[in-house]
Amino acid sequence: MAEQPLDKKSFKKLGTRHKARRRAVDLLFEAEARDVDPADLLDERVELAARDQAVAPVHAYTHTLVEGVADDLDRVDGTIESYLKDWELSRLPAVDRAILRIAVWELFHANDVPPVVAVDEAVELAKELSTDDSPSFVNGVLGQVVLGAPQVRAAAAATRAPRPEAEA
Repeated sequence: MAEQPLDKKSFKKLGTRHKARRRAVDLLFEAEARDVDPADLLDERVELAARDQAVAPVHAYTHTLVEGVADDLDRVDGTIESYLKDWELSRLPAVDRAILRIAVWELFHANDVPPVVAVDEAVELAKELSTDDSPSFVNGVLGQVVLGAPQVRAAAAATRAPRPEAEA
């Protein structure tokens, strides 16, 4: 009997940013479960990795995501809640909350991440880490968030841009 070839996905190597996102999901999930600040937990892990070579170092993008979500949590959660139909954010599985928080933060702030990539990565993480229904749920919520993300990015850029001084 001939061996069946493995599908192409079996050979797909996970990218560095995918791994960074997954670790960010883990840290956000753990911080919520332990009721600690995600940035404080992140600092603990960075220190632990520095002391113990058996602990993987925290990737810079994981750091960016966790701190970004922690700094903008109210707006990120408010955005997610505004697209939940007949649901409350607190009733979602904690892993789905973490995945959605990262993706929404990326949609709003990560100018180097195309929206389609942020959504696709979130759906992949939901496939790996959550329930069978989660990927389509995450995709549906983020599909709506994507529509407003360009305006949010533009508004953020406008508030960061230096304003020309008025001429006398």
